[in-house]
Amino acid sequence: MKKKLKFVIPIVLVLFGGVYKTVLAKPPKAPKPKIAGTVYVMPKEFLLNMADGRYAKLDVSLVLDKSEVLPTAEGGSTNENYGALEQEPAVRDVITDTVTDAPSKDLIDRSGREALKKEILKEIRQHTDVKVDEILFTDVAVQ
Repeated sequence: MKKKLKFVIPIVLVLFGGVYKTVLAKPPKAPKPKIAGTVYVMPKEFLLNMADGRYAKLDVSLVLDKSEVLPTAEGGSTNENYGALEQEPAVRDVITDTVTDAPSKDLIDRSGREALKKEILKEIRQHTDVKVDEILFTDVAVQ
C-alpha cells in the first residue's frame, strides 16, 4: 500500500497542477506594444536652412494616436507633394518653423534632437488637430 501511495501521490499532484494551469489559472497578459499607435511616414523630406547658416535634410515620421484615422488611398490627399494625413501641410509648417529656429548642433546632438522632438510635438498639438503621440527623425543630415 505504501509503495502504491509513493507513485499515486506524485501523479495526482502532477495532474492537479496541469488542470490548474490549463483551466483555473489566469491567462498571461499580452505584452504592451512598444509603439501603440500608427507610424505615419511623411512622404516628402525636409531640406531646411538652420539658424546658424548650415543646411539640414530631415525625414520625419509621426506616431499617431490610435484614434487618428488616415483616409484610404482613394480618399487621400489630392496634392501629390503630401500624403494621406489631412493636415500634413500644417504639420510640415510647424516642423519647418521649429527646426529652422534651432542651431545645427541641436540636430547633431542626441539630447538636442530629443528637445526638438518635444518642441515639435508641443507645437503640433497646439496648432493642429492631428493626434500625435511621438515624433521620429528617421534620417538626419546636417551640412
